[in-house]
Order: sequence, then structure tokens, then C-alpha cells
Amino acid sequence: MPDPTTDRPPRRHPADVSASSPSSTDDNRDQARLGADFRAGEERALAEAYARWSALVYTLAVRSLGDTAEAEDVTQKVFIAAWRGRAGFDEERAALPAWIVGIARHTIADAHEARARRRRVEQSLAEQAELINIDESADVAERLLLGEELGRLDPVPQRVMRLAFYDDLTHVQIADSLGLPLGTVKSHIRRSLTRLRTRLEANDDAS
Repeated sequence: MPDPTTDRPPRRHPADVSASSPSSTDDNRDQARLGADFRAGEERALAEAYARWSALVYTLAVRSLGDTAEAEDVTQKVFIAAWRGRAGFDEERAALPAWIVGIARHTIADAHEARARRRRVEQSLAEQAELINIDESADVAERLLLGEELGRLDPVPQRVMRLAFYDDLTHVQIADSLGLPLGTVKSHIRRSLTRLRTRLEANDDAS
């Protein structure tokens, strides 16, 4: 009569059972087959990989970026990058899903950097626009003030100064244009500048 204590098959640890179970083995073989097909460039393998792991990639992206549109864009970029770089896939170093997740992490990091660059550019443009507005406002105010002060001059000095300020004519050109002696033109400009300077300084003190 057989001894039940010696004839009974040894008990196996649950982990051993799980590791060698048919479903686990079949899944590993299936992934290996898919990885080989993917690396070989079979488009069916790309479609299958996308169907299996695109949701995982999207979830990683949306959690990190907090933006669904960006997450969708990242997901597309990940699988495009994986397909284009499939020659670099080595199933002995990582399974296909782990390799795809690695690409996803790099792509997400790139998206964060691109977002930071956009913010820096937008901030720089906003600062430049603000400076331009300030400069234009100051220029307009200065021109208005100058025009007001020129209007206080006598007719001849006023014409001389307008030709000098607004038309950028030289002293000789102003003399020729108005038919005045060159010394007279220089005197008008010197006296007018002194008067304008005094008026502008008075306005600055008042403000």
C-alpha cells in the first residue's frame, strides 16, 4: 500500500504557480511575438501596440501635463517616435510596453520644456510690447509738448525751428529755404533753443 506521505506530489509555492501558469507564459510569448513583429516593421504590430498601450501613455501624459489636448498630442508623438525608432528596440533589455513607456517619459519631459519655452517667449514679447508702448507714449507726449512750445515762438524763429526739428534740415539748407543769412538762422536757433529749454525745464519742475 503506498505511503501518502511519500507518494503525494510536493506542494508548490503560489508564486511558482503564477510564474509558470499557462496564461502568464502565453502572455509573455504573445508580447515577444508582438515585439519581434514591431521591430520587423509590420504595421499590424504598430496598430496592436497602439490599441494595447495608448491609454496607458495618455494617462501618464495627462497626469503630468494636466491638459488633455497636450496629452493626446504626446500620445501620438510617442507611437510615431517608437515606430520610427523601432530598430533601436531590444527585447532582451526591455519588453515592448516598458520601452514605449520610456519613450513616453522623454516625450512628456519635452512637452514640459516646450511649454516653458513658450511661456518665456510670451513673457518676453509682452515686456517688449510694454516697452514699445511706453516709448511711443513718451515720444507722442514729447512731440506734443515741443509743438506747443514752438507755437509760442515768433513766426520766423518758429519756421526756422520747424525746419530744423521736423524736416531735419541743416543750417545752410534752412537759410537757403527761407532766404535768410546763415548767421541769422543760427541766431534764431540758438535763442529759440534757450527759450525752449527754459520752458521744458519749467514744465518738468511743475510735474
